[in-house]
Amino acid sequence: MEVEQRAPIHMALLMSCFAGFGGFIYGYDTGYISGVKEMPYFRQLFGELGADGKYYLPSYRDSLITSILSAGTFVGALASYPIGDFLGRRYGIMAFLFLFSIGIACQTGGTTLRTFVVGRIFAGLGIGGTSCLVPVYQSETAPKHLRGAVVGGYQLLITVGLLIAAVIVNGTKNRMDISCYAIPIGLQFIWVAILVVGLAILPESPRYLIAAGRDEAAQDALSWILRAPVESDIVGEHYAEIAASVHHVRSLGGTSYADCFSMMNRNRVRSWAGIGLQAFQQLVGINFIFYYGTTFFQNSGIRDPFVITIATNVVNVGSTIPGLWLTDKAGRRTMLLVGAVGMAVCHFVVAGCSTALSQNNEAGQKVLIGFVCVFIAFFAATWGPIAWVVTSEIYATATRAKQMSMSVASNWLFNFGIGYATPYLVNTGEGNAGLQGKVFFIWGGVSCIAILFVYFCIPETKGLSLEQIDILYRLTGNAIRATKIRRELIERDIQDEDTAAYFYAFKEQHLGSSLHELERHQGSSSSPQQPQHHQVQLQQDELAPVDGPAVKMRDLNEA
Repeated sequence: MEVEQRAPIHMALLMSCFAGFGGFIYGYDTGYISGVKEMPYFRQLFGELGADGKYYLPSYRDSLITSILSAGTFVGALASYPIGDFLGRRYGIMAFLFLFSIGIACQTGGTTLRTFVVGRIFAGLGIGGTSCLVPVYQSETAPKHLRGAVVGGYQLLITVGLLIAAVIVNGTKNRMDISCYAIPIGLQFIWVAILVVGLAILPESPRYLIAAGRDEAAQDALSWILRAPVESDIVGEHYAEIAASVHHVRSLGGTSYADCFSMMNRNRVRSWAGIGLQAFQQLVGINFIFYYGTTFFQNSGIRDPFVITIATNVVNVGSTIPGLWLTDKAGRRTMLLVGAVGMAVCHFVVAGCSTALSQNNEAGQKVLIGFVCVFIAFFAATWGPIAWVVTSEIYATATRAKQMSMSVASNWLFNFGIGYATPYLVNTGEGNAGLQGKVFFIWGGVSCIAILFVYFCIPETKGLSLEQIDILYRLTGNAIRATKIRRELIERDIQDEDTAAYFYAFKEQHLGSSLHELERHQGSSSSPQQPQHHQVQLQQDELAPVDGPAVKMRDLNEA
């Protein structure tokens, strides 16, 4: 739509940077733990004395310290829906930042394992909530032609947070007092303050305000975002489009979590697509590197694992930037497929090197490091940002907050599983599997499954408005067939489900017809001059325009 293209880019980028700073906090909190666990003083304080006279973290403590954060984030993600709908997107994020700050305080001042773990739980609650609400807020405020870059910017700031954490941890690792870990953890108070200031400046989501019945506030928010007077045409057009969508959803009545898995509007298909995407984002093994990378490199015989950890984070940041550009150029589906193939190849190479070569083989170590970096590059350019982009845009307005909370909760659930199980899978000794580098065979196998999942379950949504994505899912749950429908939605600029229903009802009668062919059929009828946005009258009828039960559509008589 022309109105979307006229939306000012600089305001979208400003909102992306400030709101997306929640991603920086998420990345930083994820990034420091890998190095902190390898600090001599931290191991002395929270670990046990080994037979060799050195302190170490037993698998159960390593697992607890790492994974307990994800248990908190799982609960926080599920709680984000009611809190985000009750307080709004902005104040909901601020509420979770308060919980996160409690967690920072407990970890910074804690000198016992119990206090540190409690701090990790509170921090997890905060991160889980913000990781859900920030992408929703961004997707609801960004123009469609920038939505991929804006929401993907959240992932970019995650990678920047990971990098900054690795650098700071490397600088404090040799301190032999509490400051070795208190400094990198305590710095998060600054990150929280920056995000709170940004949220105080930014407007609330116009979609949320309209849904809450605060129409004037919604118009003011749009005026701020678009940098145009409230009475201007561009504000009025945006407001009318969003209000029509929200009011239509409201006319359908209230929703519950059960509605997220109903076949009405193919909500079940959307829910499982989002849950699956977020689950695979974790199961391809990326957080093995960021949670246990320092330990893995050290056990692989690499002399300075802290420096290698910094290098992998530099690759992560550098690869995310072109990925954001490609998201809206090459498309979501294509990038996810390419990324999964690339990651699978890298995993099998790393697993092969770890299995066949000794720790003293310098050439083998270089190959291992190189392919770990290539794996990170593939992830950062594809699955890192795009999983968040897709899950923020595929849900219907009525159930978006609930479905987003479930998909993000699945991310954290599998994050918890990986964080908890990895020490037992990788470490040697009694009670451990001792896989070490062979664990990459698991990540490689999962990446192969992810290829099939994307091919059959994730349609391309590049270039579509949120309303058009909703129409796409109403018309088909088949990701392959969706390619043609998406193209025609864009070419015809179809913005309402009634128009789509009209054309696809004719498609049932004229199998194989495209929208253009159907239009020609229309033109030969008694009413040759049909408007581009054809309106129809509604009645409660099930219409299955492409491949089975979909959405209650309307009687296809001309209005």
